[in-house]
Amino acid sequence: MRVVIATAQVPFIRGGAEILAEGLCHAIRAEGHDAEIVAIPFKWYPPGRIIEYMLACRLMDLTESNGTPIDRLIGLKFPSYLIPHPNKVLWLVHQHRTAYELWDHKFGDMIHFPNGKVVRDAIHLADQKHIPECKAIYTIAQNVSNRLKLFCGIDSSPLYSPPGSAEKFYAADYGDYFYFPSRLTTIKRQDLVLQALAKTKQPVRVKFAGIADHQAYVSFLQETLKTLNLGDRVEWQGRVSEDEKVRTYANALAVVYPPTDEDYGYVTLEAMLASRAVVTCRDSGGPLEFVVDGQTGFVTEPTPEGIAEAFDRLWKDRSLAKRMGENGKERYESMNIRWANVVDRLLA
Repeated sequence: MRVVIATAQVPFIRGGAEILAEGLCHAIRAEGHDAEIVAIPFKWYPPGRIIEYMLACRLMDLTESNGTPIDRLIGLKFPSYLIPHPNKVLWLVHQHRTAYELWDHKFGDMIHFPNGKVVRDAIHLADQKHIPECKAIYTIAQNVSNRLKLFCGIDSSPLYSPPGSAEKFYAADYGDYFYFPSRLTTIKRQDLVLQALAKTKQPVRVKFAGIADHQAYVSFLQETLKTLNLGDRVEWQGRVSEDEKVRTYANALAVVYPPTDEDYGYVTLEAMLASRAVVTCRDSGGPLEFVVDGQTGFVTEPTPEGIAEAFDRLWKDRSLAKRMGENGKERYESMNIRWANVVDRLLA
């Protein structure tokens, strides 16, 4: 079977969606099929540009390539899943979030433009009309399925995938730091973790890994760090290799991952593979499908005080951190999260 994986990407921005597309492509090829990623460059501002990208996707012909038919198109991200194909399946990473759950959220942007509502309505109409064109509708997590049902009235099934390099993760000694690997961006809330550090009673340390979407957020984090006088309790690793990331997971005390309404969250799964407890928040979305409060980590209020309390408990009780981490590894293994399952469903 010849398969196209259609996605959208903001140039120079790399995150979980890009890792997911690459993992899917590799898994399909491993099953003996031909697969290619077609990534549509995407710019969401000003909002009027979004309409242009939607139209561009509707005008694309991916039914064949160089005279040979393309048997299956798998759509991942808005607006790439609008590309027409007679044998299309959706594996939804997310819709255009600022037109839905982030519309009137503090992280929303479209709402502030004069034509924002018009563009939002156009996105809603396109999704409601063209998503049902798909032969089957899956999402990457129950959280994404819930949104699709809430806003568009469309049913779907969550289909979990393993993180990249899942086979490389391992557990070593429980060290003297929490790990937070993620893009530096407001919706991941690195600033909230800095504020939590200032509230801890123990000398908790956090290692951050990842690069920023916007330099302004880096400046804000650096100013926050200085204002809170956290000194050497914070380490910024920046961009790290896969091997370094795996090694840092393996030697962490635990992992902190408190994003706002995350779609899925590979960080959570990576932590579980490394037998590390996870500290997350009640409004963090996808991680809540895996973190069991008090068993595989802590689910706190999205406040500095709530996170700080979880930090202190794990810092003081290393046996608790170890036990929660081992519970997390067992939970991951019990969920049978494998690429073979994903490929079977998407190519059925």
